[in-house]
Amino acid sequence: MNAWRRPIVAMASLCLAASAWAVNDLPGGPAVGQIDLHPPVTKIAAAQQDLHYLMLYICLAIFIGVFGVMFYSIYKHRKSKGHKPADFHESTTVEIIWTIVPFLIVIGMALPATKVVVAQKDTTNADITIKAVGMQWKWGYEYITGEGEGIQFISTLDASQRALSDAGTPAGDNYLLKVDNAMVVPVDKKVRIITTANDVIHSFMVPAFGIKQDAIPGFVRDTWFRAEKVGDYYGQCVELCGKEHAYMPIHVKVVTAEAYAKWVEDKRKEIAAKADDPNKVWTLEALVARGEKVYNANCAACHQPNGKGGGAIKALDASPLVLDADRGKEIHVLLNGQNNIMPAWKQLSDTEIAAVITFTKNHWSNKTGQIVQPAEVLAARK
Repeated sequence: MNAWRRPIVAMASLCLAASAWAVNDLPGGPAVGQIDLHPPVTKIAAAQQDLHYLMLYICLAIFIGVFGVMFYSIYKHRKSKGHKPADFHESTTVEIIWTIVPFLIVIGMALPATKVVVAQKDTTNADITIKAVGMQWKWGYEYITGEGEGIQFISTLDASQRALSDAGTPAGDNYLLKVDNAMVVPVDKKVRIITTANDVIHSFMVPAFGIKQDAIPGFVRDTWFRAEKVGDYYGQCVELCGKEHAYMPIHVKVVTAEAYAKWVEDKRKEIAAKADDPNKVWTLEALVARGEKVYNANCAACHQPNGKGGGAIKALDASPLVLDADRGKEIHVLLNGQNNIMPAWKQLSDTEIAAVITFTKNHWSNKTGQIVQPAEVLAARK
């Protein structure tokens, strides 16, 4: 093939591949060709949109007024028609006009903007408070007050989305927005979101709710929303937080009060089922089988299914830490994190942590025969 034809063929192939992936609007998420703000489902988001339009109209009026007068003057008073420029200096009237008019415009913009900003910051009297913890590269949710208090879980990009990305074959309207565990909240209830992070700066944003709040390590920030419509709403981390920044989606599922009560009940049963007796003594085979599930759900995204890691992510296969006979070292890392890269996994149960450590010590080329019992993890927590 001639060299000059190769770029054309490559471009044609790219266009065919792009056309094969037909993208539609995602309700509660991005829309095809979207140029406006997301359709609002909270009063705050609606107020932001109204404010956006107000500012646009004011700017448009100023543009038309200023440039209209300027172009009219240039056209009507051009030299070819014999006009001579006026000769005046320091007009007090003009000075007063161009001082007062902009002042009134700024006040007219500041008053409604201040009203919206103050409303955004009013997180008092919330029905439900949820802590959102940013970590590379997932979100941790903990229901602190209200119905559902005590529920906590990790929300990670769905494994199918990761596979599509790794293969370079994007598909679906919710590409890179699908998660394994969505945040669930009831409709028409005030939900306070407390944000923080355990490694770098992240940012929690759901455009349909009109909320965006940075999650900063060592600091606590908050915002709120009251969704007025049942549905699925999507956002992303909007602070550049590392190489997998694009893999930190947010999915908020707004449901009816009855459906939310059912979700809380089911979630508590699920948590109770996972809360194994930490004093139970497990066999090596049972812990490895349990640990493989925990690893695939929480660890494989960074350390890879083959345990080889990559970049700043350390390999677990043939890792000196994993192979070390002192099991407490790996327990400490799982409970407390390491080097601002490995997050703490205290939210996992004692059995889950014991299982995943036992799995790493007895998988791939790691054949240590070592076993970590849940009681060891429980003791290390104290």
